[in-house]
Amino acid sequence: MWRKLTARTLRSFESYHLGYGDPRGLPELRKSVCDYLRAARGVHCEADQIVITAGTQQAIDIVARVMPGPDKEVWIEDPGYSLTRLTLAASGAKICPIPVDRHGVNVTEGINRAPKARAAFITASHQFPTGVPLSMARRLELLAWARESGAWIIEDDYASEFRYGGRPLASLQGLDEAGRVIYVGTLNKALFPGLRLGYAVLPYPALQDFVAARYLIDRQPSSLCQSVAAAFMEEGHFAAHVRRMREVYRRQRDALVAALRRRLGDHLSVEPPDQGMHLVAYTRRGLSDVKIERAARDQGVVIRAMSRLYIEAPAQSALMLGFSGYPQQTIAPAVARLARAIAAG
Repeated sequence: MWRKLTARTLRSFESYHLGYGDPRGLPELRKSVCDYLRAARGVHCEADQIVITAGTQQAIDIVARVMPGPDKEVWIEDPGYSLTRLTLAASGAKICPIPVDRHGVNVTEGINRAPKARAAFITASHQFPTGVPLSMARRLELLAWARESGAWIIEDDYASEFRYGGRPLASLQGLDEAGRVIYVGTLNKALFPGLRLGYAVLPYPALQDFVAARYLIDRQPSSLCQSVAAAFMEEGHFAAHVRRMREVYRRQRDALVAALRRRLGDHLSVEPPDQGMHLVAYTRRGLSDVKIERAARDQGVVIRAMSRLYIEAPAQSALMLGFSGYPQQTIAPAVARLARAIAAG
């Protein structure tokens, strides 16, 4: 279907593809994204608040560039996404790691450590890497802090399309009545990484600076790719694709959990996640996730040691295992190789 829509776009080849366009992106794609976010994520927005980006990473980079003030102190989750931390550090921001517990990021601790931070970078619906959602009490506490201090909350809602149990969690942005949340997301995970299309929803006071920076970086996203993506969404293919892949990923998740419990139940503690594209298996008996990561690589199995993602908080030994993008029949043999790696270590 993507090839068909691409061919149709190239055949029509509208004149606007031959010139420069709006740095926010094509109006039809922004409208499609707006309609989707309102219906699926409870985001409060208009199409003119949406800026099309190359993905969440570019959106975070732009936010880091336009944050005002010489002392750009920011909260990040600990553990958290290393590329967000590196992007912020490269922009000259002062990083303040805030610990994460079973309720999500510890807002009280953040206020104690850095009450005047300029921004907080949060994965509220599915914390990366632990997978815990930010509790309602913490959401309200975070929004109150941002409102009172004038700080921004950057909500990275990665992989939000793929929820497997319970009611979908509404976005943090949808609770924000003070206009302090910048919501960022991506089509790259739901479709394919080579697409390079994401989006940011900006409160109106932050919109002009964000668009100006977007223009300076690379002027505008590809109009051809945007046209195809807009048609894909407008004609219902995106919603159908997400529904279909949600069921595929659910089966792959269940197959991975079952194989891990059967082969490695004495060594790993694992629960099926309600959302996302990876699960976390906590090690037992003092096993080192870093050593397992290295041994697994020798067996042709790629896993990630979660302890590497901690900054200051006490690290927990756990394995991050992706379950999307792999044929289901390959999962059990891969777990068998992982079991051999653990036994050899």
